[in-house]
Amino acid sequence: MRILALVPGGINEQILFFPTLEDLKTQYPNAIIDVLVEPRAKSAYRVCPQVHEVLLFDYQDRNGLADYLNLLGIIRDREYDIALTLEKRWSISLLLWLNGIPVTVGYKTQPSWFISNPVPQKTEQYTAEMYHDLLQGIDIKSTCPSLKIALPKEDIAWAEAEQKRLLLNESGYIVIYGGANESYPIPQWNNIINRIQEKQPSLSIVLLQGSGGDEAWISPLLSRCSDLKVTKPGDIGKLAAMIAGANLMICTDSPPLQLGVAVGTYTVALFGKTDAKKRLPPNDDRFIAIQSSTYNLGDIQASKVLEKIWRT
Repeated sequence: MRILALVPGGINEQILFFPTLEDLKTQYPNAIIDVLVEPRAKSAYRVCPQVHEVLLFDYQDRNGLADYLNLLGIIRDREYDIALTLEKRWSISLLLWLNGIPVTVGYKTQPSWFISNPVPQKTEQYTAEMYHDLLQGIDIKSTCPSLKIALPKEDIAWAEAEQKRLLLNESGYIVIYGGANESYPIPQWNNIINRIQEKQPSLSIVLLQGSGGDEAWISPLLSRCSDLKVTKPGDIGKLAAMIAGANLMICTDSPPLQLGVAVGTYTVALFGKTDAKKRLPPNDDRFIAIQSSTYNLGDIQASKVLEKIWRT
């Protein structure tokens, strides 16, 4: 059996889809599972052992007829038995129908002409559980597994070497990530860091640096707090391994947050526009959400963050 999952979105969306892939592989252990994702999200699958092949398609681009015909050929060549799609546009559903895939599962729309097994979309729940609901379309009634990843051995080894380089082995450390679409004000970060250092002077604070844009929040903090440490993992596996070794992570809504959930690191997460209950698993006190009452991330007081930190 060969199964295709169409998963638009960035790295966050891919990681939140991992429990669905895990359960799919559990139910069909001999199945070959491929995913069709945007180029920006391909790197997520370094830590997902259930996937055989990662195919690329830019869902957000202004795709022309030639793009769709090319995708049609790519899908047809692999002769899929089942397709699960998070993409609700009729053009993608039509493409799956034209391929003659026997079973297609997607969220119910008005109308759902080209989806053989439509499933109601419950948007108010934890996103991983919403994605997992798609499996009801192929009669899988199990509960959504917890979010997990598989770290390559070389990434674990890299993280261990990085911890030695940064002299983190004896003291333990807190990781902070303040990048992503919504940024938390530098003065508030500075206040949080100063209070942590006053209360736990032996605990190192490590800033996670990803893409080049992260310098916008890292550089000002380094100029104010010279004893901060910075790590720049080269890929998502190394990033996850560094997070896994931390005592605590403080972050905004971002891929590091989902990696923190996957590796089980105690996490305090700051949310502005994003609804926290859709991003964090319910009833798990390892992951603490602070939702801005105004939906503006900058309105979260540093004192509120510190209060949650000392409760972890």
